[in-house]
Amino acid sequence: MRDVAIIGVGQTKVGEHWDVSLRHLALEAVQAAMTDAGVTRTDALYVGNMLSGELAGQEHLGALVADFAGLRGIEAFKIEAACGSGAAALRMGYVAVAGGLADIVIVVGVEKMTDALGPDTTMALAMAADGDYEAAQGLSFVAINALLMRRYMHEYGYSHQDFAPFAVNAHHNAMNNPHAMFRFPVTAERFARAKMICDPINLLDSSPICDGAAAVVLAPADAARTLSAAPIRIVASAVGTDTLAVHDRRDPLVLEGAALSTRRAYEQAGVGPEDIDLFELHDAFSIMAALSLEAAGFADKGQGLRLALDGEIGIDGRIPVATMGGLKARGHPVGATGVYQVVEVVQQLRGLAGANQVPNARLGMAQNIGGSGATVITHILERMED
Repeated sequence: MRDVAIIGVGQTKVGEHWDVSLRHLALEAVQAAMTDAGVTRTDALYVGNMLSGELAGQEHLGALVADFAGLRGIEAFKIEAACGSGAAALRMGYVAVAGGLADIVIVVGVEKMTDALGPDTTMALAMAADGDYEAAQGLSFVAINALLMRRYMHEYGYSHQDFAPFAVNAHHNAMNNPHAMFRFPVTAERFARAKMICDPINLLDSSPICDGAAAVVLAPADAARTLSAAPIRIVASAVGTDTLAVHDRRDPLVLEGAALSTRRAYEQAGVGPEDIDLFELHDAFSIMAALSLEAAGFADKGQGLRLALDGEIGIDGRIPVATMGGLKARGHPVGATGVYQVVEVVQQLRGLAGANQVPNARLGMAQNIGGSGATVITHILERMED
């Protein structure tokens, strides 16, 4: 197995791109990443996407994006793992380069969600849940997360207002991210007044429906220095899975798939949670941020929320999260999210995060969750020293 490095990154602004097609979003991100990497060719292209068939009427994205990007003839596939599709595509690209099957690989995550009506998008997203025992019973993803949040509050004695710091932190960081969807501050008071979506989850607990694309270029680490002035090594790429339906789990408040994925990543990298300088977690809903912090070993069970309440998730905190806005404020174009997270970790490790720069960042972790924790992909990235 060869070590793998990221030599280029690219991203589009996240938002409601009414006048831009799915293929054009992917093209913009791919071209930006290739320019950043200084490459004009690639051996393979992996496209992370969840809903192109359901919402855009377009499957077969591998060949489509390869052709549209001027890369016709290469190996190209769409990779799907619900909301974890972006990181799943990166995992496939990592395996290809590490295994010597390819030298230069482009991974792009792309999603076009806003052209569909709201109820259609909600139904499409529900396909990541158990179709027979959750979706068919009327459970949307907001409802599933509302049940988890209600149970968390009951078990550990928190109030809904205690979740406010996650939204406050995400929006504060998004203000300095030109690619973020929501570049405005949120206060705890505004959080308290937000419209209720599915009690106890309100509008500011929730990530938005949006469009966007992000891309990275991978190469063998031993050649990365000749290709890029600032390569970032992937020191771990790990996957964990759990039951699709939440009610089948031993404990609904434990993300076992995330715990497995993180533990395997720590073992690969030879590090522990105390070594991680920043964590791009999957804050699709505030409750998932709390559960992810616990599953990844940054807090004991029931104490993930305490990290936020104690101010430990900010840029200067013990474990900075959502450093460029996260899913909540940067936006959550589902199949692209996992790649956006990695692009943002690369920015931090390159020292290019501007006002949001985590001081002396050397190790960054990104965790992308498919469904309500059924598929979890964790990547740990390291700054390559001169």
